[in-house]
Parts: sequence; C-alpha cells; structure tokens
Amino acid sequence: MLAIDGPAASGKGTLARRLAAHFGLPHLDTGLLYRATARALLDAGQPLDNALAAAAAAGELDPARFDEERLRGAEMGEAASVVAAFPQVRQALAAMQRRFAGQPGGAVLDGRDIGTVICPDATVKLFVTASPEIRAARRHRELAQKPDAPDFGTVLADIRRRDARDSGRADAPLLAAPDAVILDTSSLDIEEAFAQAARLVMDRITTA
Repeated sequence: MLAIDGPAASGKGTLARRLAAHFGLPHLDTGLLYRATARALLDAGQPLDNALAAAAAAGELDPARFDEERLRGAEMGEAASVVAAFPQVRQALAAMQRRFAGQPGGAVLDGRDIGTVICPDATVKLFVTASPEIRAARRHRELAQKPDAPDFGTVLADIRRRDARDSGRADAPLLAAPDAVILDTSSLDIEEAFAQAARLVMDRITTA
C-alpha cells in the first residue's frame, strides 16, 4: 500500500495517479471526500462551520456518484479545508478510506493524513512538498484561464491559509510520518518528480 501526503498544490495528486497507473493499483484521492462533504453542505444551504451537519453529510457520501467537475477548483479546496478540521468528519470518512486501502493487492491513497492516521502501516510513505511560492505559482497557472481568475497574491495567501489550517488542526494535522520519504518538487517538473517518486517506491519495496 502506498500512502502519499502533502500540502495543497504540491503535486501529490498528479504523482499518485501516475504511480497508481505505473504499478497497476487502484487510486483514491481522499481530498475529494472532503470536497464532496463541503459540496453537500453548500448544496443544502448549510454553513461550512456546522460540524454536525458536515459529519452527517460525510457519512452519506457515495464516491460512485461524485461529479468531479463540481468538486474541483480553489473555492472547493478552501471549503474542504474548513470541514476537514472537524474530528467528526474525519472519523466518518476514515473507515471508507481504510476499506479502499485494504483491497487485495494494495492501493494508492493521497491526502494529508494517510501515512500518519489512515494507514500508519503502509508499505511505502511519501510526503510530497514544495515551497508556498512554487505551489501558488502552479495553482495560479491552473486558474489563469478561468473567468475571474485570482491574482498571484490572492492564490499565495490562500495556500498559506490552508497550510496553517491543515497543519494547525488538533485532529490529524498535516505532517510527514516519521518513516516517510520527503520529496520536494520545488525544482522538478512532473516527469522528473514522477521518476524520482517511482524510484523511491521501488527502493522501499525492495528493502521492505
């Protein structure tokens, strides 16, 4: 089982998908679970700071019915970060993630607490990171073609705010597991990052 953690816009999702395809494993972007929880609250007219409503929404999720188009984007990323701070929400989603991780043959999961909380016994753990400025530049490029795209300063402030919330929450904060391999992608393009990640995975598998 491969656990990939890291902050927003670090490249962990792209790497997770590439590694899953490379090694022939199913992949779960756990961030979508939190985005879907936030989306359900917003669709129901509920405030994002309603912990009980958020936990109830998390317990009723059906990943097979996710509309990823509505779950992507900076707005939903920020909303997901809000509901992810509630312990009740994290508890409601933990069992779903562990079931996915426990599939015969293994799986790849990416998120913020996979190697520390969801799957602390994962065979391979990667913590993918990059400087806030680099991550903001990547996110800014992604959003640049959209109407009313935010400027770089706004995106950087959003990245820093999410980092602070994700790292500072009391329950399952964002941090690297003690046995995780750190992969800093600040100076790497996606092909270089994938090559390094695949090599790190193989090194861990062969020495496990």
